[in-house]
Amino acid sequence: MTTSAGERSGTVSGGAARRVVAAEVARLRQARPGVAPQVLDVGGGSGAWAVPLAGLGCAVTVVDSSPNALAALQRRARDAGVHDLVRAVQGDADALGDVVPAGSADLVLGHSLLEIVDDPARAVAALTAAAGVGAAVSVLTAGRYAAVLSRTLAGRLADARTLLTDPDGRFGPDDALRRRLGADALQALLENGGLRVEVLQGDGVLEGWVPGATRDGSPSATRAVAELEELATGVTPLRDVAARLHALARRTG
Repeated sequence: MTTSAGERSGTVSGGAARRVVAAEVARLRQARPGVAPQVLDVGGGSGAWAVPLAGLGCAVTVVDSSPNALAALQRRARDAGVHDLVRAVQGDADALGDVVPAGSADLVLGHSLLEIVDDPARAVAALTAAAGVGAAVSVLTAGRYAAVLSRTLAGRLADARTLLTDPDGRFGPDDALRRRLGADALQALLENGGLRVEVLQGDGVLEGWVPGATRDGSPSATRAVAELEELATGVTPLRDVAARLHALARRTG
């Protein structure tokens, strides 16, 4: 007796972004029973998202510029028993159309991507082009204001000031990220790229601020932190200071 990929690898769970993406996959599978949703994961690296999504029965193509990351992805997929549902392609977001047919994906992921690419507007255009009409694009990116707060609390006031005033939300030339976005900037970037934003939320809203003694304490404390995090996800002022911003947007035409 054969087992489904979902039975082999479990589910996608944990975190605001993961819950929304899992719900989108469930919607796709309900709309077309027996048909594997086509997922494109741009910059997906070693498969932190791709392998769990394959476990839900998705056919996932991962495009990444790093051959080492793609090799790790293939090992991870084999270990999870979903190697038949994961395809690794070496390529860049800037040239996505060269390796992925336009309009071919039911769901496109661009996670931890916009903060490192040369041109975020061009990257969003590429993600949109890869999505079919009506398909969703999920974007997860570093939040500007969480970085400001964390450096303020650490006493790195000069860095905090620079992060707050720099147009790209960077603390200087040694910053590993090219940019950090606020919620308004992220929404504008996606809408200008031809997408309709359906979800705009924080991911990691409060968990980073919880004292270690509480975060690593008893199971009841761990559950309390998780419940608080889930409640905070949809609260707009708290969203804006989340470690990561997550958007689910849809291509309408």
